[in-house]
Amino acid sequence: MKKFLNNIRNSKIGIILILSLLLFIYIIVCAISYVEAVSSDISDSVFRLHVIANSDSDEDQSLKYKVRDSLLNYMNNICTNCSSKEEAINTVSVHQDEFKQVALETIKNEGYSYNINIEIGNFEFPTKHYGDISLPAGFYDALKIEIGEAKGRNWWCVMFPSLCFIDVSSGIVPEESKEELQKTLSEEEYSIISDTSNYGIKFKFKLLEIFTNSGLLTARN
Repeated sequence: MKKFLNNIRNSKIGIILILSLLLFIYIIVCAISYVEAVSSDISDSVFRLHVIANSDSDEDQSLKYKVRDSLLNYMNNICTNCSSKEEAINTVSVHQDEFKQVALETIKNEGYSYNINIEIGNFEFPTKHYGDISLPAGFYDALKIEIGEAKGRNWWCVMFPSLCFIDVSSGIVPEESKEELQKTLSEEEYSIISDTSNYGIKFKFKLLEIFTNSGLLTARN
């Protein structure tokens, strides 16, 4: 009788463990599906600018910011009337050579002879904060500008909607840029990137970072 009761007890424990494991797997699958959907929607809504300095020397970092300023001035001239991410990418693609020339002229005017590599693609980005908007780590379409050997620190911003401003520490995201993001994102998705006070939203934002950093989310072709 004792052996029979032990078998029943062990079988119950085994069933509980199996059900717990299945529940855990279900939760993970749901979390991954949720993160993939949200990450995709957010990344599909923005087009970013990525400038990489030749090195981490003070001179090369200073040059990086001057190249950045020139690129932003040119970008503002040609992308002002863009009403969608696709339009912004197409505009930049058409003017890709001009972007390169603007960077090269700035470098030459500063007394350097670095070459420029320019590419439009889907690249991995860390979490970045733009005023009161935070974009989670993930893969985003971007215009990447590499200066010289491109071994220095990076600078990022969002070209569309325009979240680019020179002083990030005191920058304020334009209301029209927020409105453009709200048009393409669900209410919950917009809350994830703009609400820093709600603990539930913070947890969802952290989920995006964890799954991206674990390599479960990859670049898209």
